[in-house]
Amino acid sequence: MIRLDDIEIFVHTVDAGSFSEAARQLNIAPGHASASVQRLEKALDARLFTRSTRSMQLSEAGERYLPHARIMVGAREQGEQALANGRGALSGPLRLSAPSDFGRNLLLPWLDEFQHRHPGLSLHLKMSDRAADLIRQPLDAVVRYGALPDSSLLAMKLVDNNRRALCAAPAYVERHGAPAKVDDLRRHNCLRYVWSEQIHERWRFTPPGGERTVAVTGNRISDDADAVRRWAIAGEGLVYKSRLDLIDDLKARRLVELFPPEYCEPSPLHLICAHRAQLTPAINALHAFLRERCSALLASYRSGGA
Repeated sequence: MIRLDDIEIFVHTVDAGSFSEAARQLNIAPGHASASVQRLEKALDARLFTRSTRSMQLSEAGERYLPHARIMVGAREQGEQALANGRGALSGPLRLSAPSDFGRNLLLPWLDEFQHRHPGLSLHLKMSDRAADLIRQPLDAVVRYGALPDSSLLAMKLVDNNRRALCAAPAYVERHGAPAKVDDLRRHNCLRYVWSEQIHERWRFTPPGGERTVAVTGNRISDDADAVRRWAIAGEGLVYKSRLDLIDDLKARRLVELFPPEYCEPSPLHLICAHRAQLTPAINALHAFLRERCSALLASYRSGGA
């Protein structure tokens, strides 16, 4: 018979990378963790890990079994949370991933307010401009910009009609002028960032006359989109990223918009779960809360254009 505790230890071992670290996190003996996974392997009649004297990694069978193991562990957590909800409170871990700029400058203070409303929740936040793996990583949900490459994911919209904004600091515009049309971007210093291993350097627009894409260049690239926004504020070049991330800078006149908002590329924002089983009351409450905050932020600054 398969024991749920063994499945949980298997998932913890995958996330921790070793039996000893998983055991430390779970406050059990390393031998207990190893024996538990071996018992699970025997029950499944499959090797979940490929072991050597120096390393341990998931086997092919382990890769296939892991998403199902996460669902089972998640189901137990949801059951415990459902009981807590019956007592009138959200509780338990809430594990999230978010892009650097949105996460650092918007999501962090919003999560403070959300957790103060629900003090029984324990927040685990990962901020990165690399696309998070919802199957392999111990995450309940991710905040992600852009179209979804995997239609099997459960995506909940956080904002309607968000677009990128082409912006620069007033000091940059004073020194170099503002681009009048898309092709003018070729002669400007365009600040680029890396998203999910790819440099965002093909900027798309929809001016009158149809869609246009321009390959931009510049003297600065970062894998942290927040750094790119800060370079733009310092007057180092043009930035083209989500308008949500730039609204506070636009309101404070640290940045100015160079093209009308309707010319710029859509930038949808979603709260994403790997599957419907992860749609807990805490995730539903977070979705409603973040959607209200995003809508209010966009509504706070409607005007644009140079």
